[in-house]
Amino acid sequence: MSVYEKLMKVQSELKAPKNQYNSFGKYRYRSCEDILEGAKPVLAKHGAAITIRDDIEIHGDRTYIKATATFYDIDNGTCIENTAFAREEAEKKGMDASQITGTASSYARKYCLNGLLLIDDTRDADTDEAKNEQDARAKKQQKKNPDAAEPRNEKISDKEVQLLINLCARAGKDVAVVFPKGVENLTASQYAQACQTLQGLIQAKEGK
Repeated sequence: MSVYEKLMKVQSELKAPKNQYNSFGKYRYRSCEDILEGAKPVLAKHGAAITIRDDIEIHGDRTYIKATATFYDIDNGTCIENTAFAREEAEKKGMDASQITGTASSYARKYCLNGLLLIDDTRDADTDEAKNEQDARAKKQQKKNPDAAEPRNEKISDKEVQLLINLCARAGKDVAVVFPKGVENLTASQYAQACQTLQGLIQAKEGK
């Protein structure tokens, strides 16, 4: 059995339930730890293992965590890798530098595993979270001015920036090429269009 056949079996048998709950957004989601716990018995069954490592990459004045998940066939040592990125926030209230890095690492690792193990979170945690943020923004604006439409020029949040970065990674696109003026400078309407376009590219790439 080749490493690809083993990976296919692990992908088809893996169960990674959404054990976490976001009380603010009122949705369930799975963490990196949940994915790994679900993967361990399936990996052992098929004679395979997964390792994850983090690397730091600097692009301009931005710091990114690059997570790489490697799937090993322990019978012959062959492997398959997948990577994902998450940008560190310059600062986050209530967090020191190590916590900010840790948060970015967890985010990158989760999306890295999602790509490797074919776990599609575009239908749950992160897409729901981004949608909830957009809905909350619209409701907040409506409370201020019930007759006003959603502001079209409001800049997107750091979480939405990170989501686009990971969608670009999954689609095999360079963030700097896709967003030459900077992903953090997108407006809410541009963000929605970018998500739709990138998800279409991902589906085409993954043959869905």
